[in-house]
Amino acid sequence: MGKTHERIEGRLRAFIEAQHIFFTATAPLDADGTVNLSPKGVSGSFAVIDETTVAYLDFAGSNAETIAHLRENGRITLMWCAFQGPPNIVRVHGRGEPVFRDDPRFDELLTHFPGVDTAPHGLRAVILVRAELIRDTCGFAVPYLSYDEDRTLHADRFRREDDESLSAYFAQKQDIATSIDGLPGLPLPLPPMTPRPVTPEPVPPAR
Repeated sequence: MGKTHERIEGRLRAFIEAQHIFFTATAPLDADGTVNLSPKGVSGSFAVIDETTVAYLDFAGSNAETIAHLRENGRITLMWCAFQGPPNIVRVHGRGEPVFRDDPRFDELLTHFPGVDTAPHGLRAVILVRAELIRDTCGFAVPYLSYDEDRTLHADRFRREDDESLSAYFAQKQDIATSIDGLPGLPLPLPPMTPRPVTPEPVPPAR
C-alpha cells in the first residue's frame, strides 16, 4: 500500500540518496503537447536541500524538454525505485524551476554537489524542486538489476567544450533553445561558469 510522507527524512532520504539513477517526468499545459520522461544519472548529481526541497544538476544533452516545461508551468515528478534490496518506489510530486548560471542562487546551490566535477559534463542549470506530495509504494514488480559503474561517455564527449563552443553546440540543436512543442527552452548563449574545487566522493558499492 502507498504511504504519504510530509518530509524527506530518515529512511526515505537514505533510500533516495543511495540510488544511482532516478527519473523525471514533465509535460506542457497543452493537452496535445509532448510528455517528457528522462533518466538521470552521474553519481552525486542529486541532493536533498532540506526536508521538502531537492535539486539535481542539468547537464548537456540534445534537448531541453524538462527546462522548457518547468519554465512554462513548473510541474514535475521525480521517481526512484529499488533495483536491489527491499522493493520500494518513491515519487516526489512538486514544482520545479531551472536555476541558470547567471542566477544569484546558482553558485550557492552548487555547494550541495561537492563530489561532482561539473566542467566535463557541460552543466546548463540546477533544477530546484519543492515537494508538494511525497509518496512511496511497494515496487514488487521492479526487477533486480545490479549497478556496475557510471559511464564515462558523457564526460568524455563534453569535456572537449568550453563555454563558447558549448553554446554553439546547443545553438545547432533543434530542440534546446525551444522545446519539441515550441516552448522557450535553454536561454542562449550560456553565461560563463566560474571553475570550482571538487571533493571526490567514494562511489557506494553495488548492492
